[in-house]
Amino acid sequence: MTRRGKRGATLQEIAQEIGVSVATVSRVARGVGQVSDDTRRRVLAAIERHDFRPSRLGSGLAKRSHGALGIVFPGLSGPYYSEVIGGFEEEAVRAQLAVVILGTHLLRESDELVRDTAARVDGLAVMGGVLPDEVVDRLRDRGDPVVLLASRPRAGVPTVRVENVSVFDRLTRHLLVDHGYDRLAFVGDPGSSPDAGYRWQGFTQAHRHAGAGAPAEPVRVGLTQSEGFIAVNRLLAAASPPRALVCANDETAIGAVLGLLDRGHRVPQDVAVTGFDDIPMAGLPVSGLTTVHQPMRELGMETARLLLRDVEGTVPAAVDRVLETHLVIRGSCGCGAA
Repeated sequence: MTRRGKRGATLQEIAQEIGVSVATVSRVARGVGQVSDDTRRRVLAAIERHDFRPSRLGSGLAKRSHGALGIVFPGLSGPYYSEVIGGFEEEAVRAQLAVVILGTHLLRESDELVRDTAARVDGLAVMGGVLPDEVVDRLRDRGDPVVLLASRPRAGVPTVRVENVSVFDRLTRHLLVDHGYDRLAFVGDPGSSPDAGYRWQGFTQAHRHAGAGAPAEPVRVGLTQSEGFIAVNRLLAAASPPRALVCANDETAIGAVLGLLDRGHRVPQDVAVTGFDDIPMAGLPVSGLTTVHQPMRELGMETARLLLRDVEGTVPAAVDRVLETHLVIRGSCGCGAA
């Protein structure tokens, strides 16, 4: 391999040259983790040849030099984020580390904000869909520990997520088969996040499994209560309004319930509604929301645990941790009084 001038070689290039993983080069450069003596000598020789200099973050990882972990979300409002952050913080505090929270709100300069944050923490958890893949790759290439949260798996980056597809398939078939509803509307934008995309996949899969034909296009709205309320006006104005609203999360579903009640419709007698998350409001009598329970707090805790292992250089880069989810049947789907 030829020298790359002032830029020098990356972790990826050194790993390819000597036939080892990026994680192995990163561990040797940082002085952490278990690596054989022969491999360590080869890596150190390649590092010396290319005058490789790990990032400021990487050079101090063994000592956790910054005393903090970072976590990046597209926004910070809502019960989902508070639960995930609570679990993440619990594990960080147990390890005597602070937590730096960044809400990008998908700003144009968010890539730069994330890179700056990564330089101020010992490891970074990034929610799926917040950063382009190439930015995540650059962080990993410079030796920054990164774990993806609620994301599609990506080669070379540890991931923690929940099971979405099969459980959403079961929820949808409960409406199609058990209740016999013939017009279902998916409320949420499958392109807004990996989770929403997986749930749309489960929704369409259920229609095939039930022999119900292809579903209508999704009602693309944001995953907030106000967006669910607004979506109802669009849906009720259709020539054939849906018999059930299958919402991508609970906040949207609760907004839809309130919108239906505001328009004089009964739930579930006129329109059934379901959600996803099982936030506290979903279990209140006014909601009685049939939903999918996902372990939001455990999602944050497991992300922090995996990130701490990545900081210490003891986690395989190919880890894809999938947490279980399950249906919670209440009244809003038509099972008993809402």
